[in-house]
Amino acid sequence: MAFQRKKPAIGVKAPFPGFIEPALATSIERVPSGVRWLHEVKFDGYRVQVHLVNEAIKVFTRRGNDWTKRFRKIADDAWHVGAGSAIIDGEVVVPGENGATDFSVLQNELKGTSTKIALVAFDLLYLNGYDLRKLPLVERKKHLRKIIIGTELQYSESFEIDGPKMYAHACRVGLEGVVSKVRDSGYISGRGNNWVKKTCAQRETLIIAGFALDGDKWDGLYLARPKGAELVYAGKCDHGFDKASADDLRKRLTPLIRKSQPFADRIARKGIWVEPKLLAEIEYRAKSAEGKMRHPFFRGLRRDL
Repeated sequence: MAFQRKKPAIGVKAPFPGFIEPALATSIERVPSGVRWLHEVKFDGYRVQVHLVNEAIKVFTRRGNDWTKRFRKIADDAWHVGAGSAIIDGEVVVPGENGATDFSVLQNELKGTSTKIALVAFDLLYLNGYDLRKLPLVERKKHLRKIIIGTELQYSESFEIDGPKMYAHACRVGLEGVVSKVRDSGYISGRGNNWVKKTCAQRETLIIAGFALDGDKWDGLYLARPKGAELVYAGKCDHGFDKASADDLRKRLTPLIRKSQPFADRIARKGIWVEPKLLAEIEYRAKSAEGKMRHPFFRGLRRDL
C-alpha cells in the first residue's frame, strides 16, 4: 500500500464563530529583540474585523459594531478574497506617500464616500470552516497572504530584524511606531504580552498662542508654529499639566492676554488669547496633514530661549 502523506493541519474544524474579541497590544518602553519576535509597522487607523460568510461581507469595529455601510469600500474590496468563509483582522487606513497613515485624514475621508481608504490585513482567525486561532502567528499569516493576493487589501509584512533598529527607522521616517509579536503565538483575545507596541514620540518647541479654561479650571494650551512672518495653528494640548504647572502657566500668561487670536487664519475655538512670547516643549505621536499634533503632552516651558 502506498504511503499516504498527511495534509498539514490548518486549524480546528469549527462553525463560524461570529465576532471575536480582538487581541490587543500592550504598550512597552523598549521594543524587544531576538528571533522569538516579529515586527510590524504600527498603523494609525480604525481597527476592524472583516467577516466573509454565506456569500456576504460585514465589517465590524474593535467593539463589535457593524460598520459595513460606513466602510463600504473595504467590504467591496474584501469581496475578491479567495475564501468561502474567513475572519480577517486588520486596520482601516488612508495610506500616505511614505507609508505613514494619518487618523485625522481618515476621519475626514469617512465624512463622505471615500475612495482612498484601504484595509491593511495582519491576521487571519478563521478560514473555510476552520478556526485558526491556535495556529502559530507565522502560519496564520501564510494563509492570510494567500487569500488576499490579487485583491485591493494590503498585507502587513512581518520583519525578522532587530526590533530597536526597526523602531528607530520607523520613527525617523515618520511612521506611527512598531508592533512586535511572538512568532509562534496563538491568537488570544484581549490585551496580553504576545503582542506589544511602542509608539514613536516626537518633540517640538511651539509658541503659546492662548489657553483654555473650563469654568475656572485649567483646560490646556493653544499652540502655534511660525510660517514665515505668520503663525499657524498647531493644535491644543490638554495633557501633561499638574496643579503647580497649570497655576504657573496661568500666572505667566495672564499679563500677556490680548483680544484677538494671533493666528494668520482664525480658528473656530473659544480661548483666552495671549501675545506669542512664551515657548512650550511639547511631545506628541504624529502630525496630521494640516500640521496639527496627535496626542500632545506638555513637557514644560522653554526657559533657555
